[in-house]
Amino acid sequence: MSARVLLLGGTGDALRIARALGPEHVYSLAGLGRVPADLHCAVRVGGFGGAEGLARYLADEHIALVLDATHPYAAQISANAARACEQTKLPYWALRRAPWQPQPGDDWRKVDDWAGVIDAIKPFSRVLFTLGREPLAHLGEVPVHQHWTVRCLDAHPGHARAQVIDARGPFTPEGERALFDAGRYDVIVSKNSGGAATEAKLLVAREMGLPVVMMQRPSLPPAQREFAAVQDVLDALAAFAGINQRNIDA
Repeated sequence: MSARVLLLGGTGDALRIARALGPEHVYSLAGLGRVPADLHCAVRVGGFGGAEGLARYLADEHIALVLDATHPYAAQISANAARACEQTKLPYWALRRAPWQPQPGDDWRKVDDWAGVIDAIKPFSRVLFTLGREPLAHLGEVPVHQHWTVRCLDAHPGHARAQVIDARGPFTPEGERALFDAGRYDVIVSKNSGGAATEAKLLVAREMGLPVVMMQRPSLPPAQREFAAVQDVLDALAAFAGINQRNIDA
C-alpha cells in the first residue's frame, strides 16, 4: 500500500484532488452540502473531535500525510489539522488559493467579521449576500429598511424581507447580470474566497458600479508545503504517494 493520505475537503478544488485518490486514501467532509458518489477513495463525513480527536484518528488509521484543501475561511479546521500533525509528527500540506485583488473600478469595503458586515451595509436597502450560510442565522434581524437575498447551498424558506437562493457555482457573468438586474441590488457582500468559480459576481459588480463589502480572510496556520494550484498538489502527491492523476476534471 502506498503512503495513506487524508484529504480535508469540501471545496471544488478538493473534489478534483479526491478524484485522483485510490481506495486506500480518505476524503473527509464536514457534513455540509452534497457528498460525492463517484469517488474511488474512502469518504468520511463529520468532525473528528478537535485537534486531539484528529490526532487519534491519524494514528489509528495509519495516515502518512494530511492535505488541507478546505475553504480559506475554515480556519478552525485548518488550525486543528496543523496542531494534530504537530502532535503526530506528520507532514501538513495545504492548498491555499490566492485571494482576489481589487481591480480598477472596484469599490470594495473591507471588513473583518459579521459585525463589520452589518455596519457596512447600513446605508443600503437591497443586499445580496454571497457569504455562504452564515446570514441564515440572522434572518430575524433584517432592518426594516432592507431586503436581503442570501445565496448559499442550503434551501431555506426565507420571509417577506429575506429571500434565500440555493445555488452551487460555478457562476457565469451572464447569469450574475440576470440575477443582479432581477434583484435590483445596491450592495454585494462576499468573502474573498479566490478562484474562478464565483469570481463573476465581482466582474458584474464592477460593470454596474456596485459596492462590494468584502470580508477579509482569517489567519491560517503555516504548512510544511503550500500550493496555489490543484495541478501542483497532484504532482506532489504523485511523488509522495504514487497517486495517479485520473478523472480530475470529471
